[in-house]
Amino acid sequence: MPAVSSMIVPYATYLRVYEPLAAFPEPERAHWARYAARGGTLTAQDELRRSLADLLPTPPVPVPVHESGDAFVVEVDGVVCVCPWRTRLRGWLALEELVTQLPAPLLDAVLPPVVRGQAAADWERWRMRNPDARPWIRTAVWQVPVRWFTLFADEEREYEPAGGASGEPVLRYRTPMVQARRRIARALKALRDSEDAGPLTSGLVDVGKWLEEFHPRSLVELDYGGLVHAVSEAQLADDHSAADVAAGIAALSSGDDEGASEAYARLVDRWRAVKGLQFAN
Repeated sequence: MPAVSSMIVPYATYLRVYEPLAAFPEPERAHWARYAARGGTLTAQDELRRSLADLLPTPPVPVPVHESGDAFVVEVDGVVCVCPWRTRLRGWLALEELVTQLPAPLLDAVLPPVVRGQAAADWERWRMRNPDARPWIRTAVWQVPVRWFTLFADEEREYEPAGGASGEPVLRYRTPMVQARRRIARALKALRDSEDAGPLTSGLVDVGKWLEEFHPRSLVELDYGGLVHAVSEAQLADDHSAADVAAGIAALSSGDDEGASEAYARLVDRWRAVKGLQFAN
């Protein structure tokens, strides 16, 4: 296994799907079975460090040449479930998004046009050969998208302060796929009944379609990832964003517009403060 750099990593959060081994065709199933049997403690920070290290050469390598053979592994009720990294695929997807977010001069300085052009050509050829490919991991930076919280309940929240088993703070949610799909359907009904067909509705539709691609006995995870290093432990301990979203959806369902507004205000205040750190000195 290649060495992992110690460089600082971005404040990224993750929405992951862990599928049971039975969901994978052979020979991939055998690969993941062997991989899980070997054990290991690779983290999201490890993957990010490896990806960032690829940007240091001249010219930079925005997308890995080969697909990763690594995954995150959990065991649920005796069933081994894996979440493949698929770093190459996610690199192409992230590059497409980056082009729409950065000003051209900055983008050219970070990733020269010739490098982006080659990556785009490789992506187009690969996509034609793999039209049904999808990532098991979605990533956001400096935030947790509100639509992600709709998949989880507050009692599924797991918070571990610094000094625990991992040595650093951990804040995550995990839920069975069937619960995640049910909550999305409930949230969409509440939003549509309230005639609030805004960005949250379209975002939920997108996440719902993505989840439909996976095995019904999968596990869905929301991980605050590197964002735990951007806020205080007191803020993490007091962060019950999934509960606020659930309260807002329940209020909408019962016609309580004031209650929905109060829940939304709590959520906005919390995440406005976090987002503001992105531009702080």
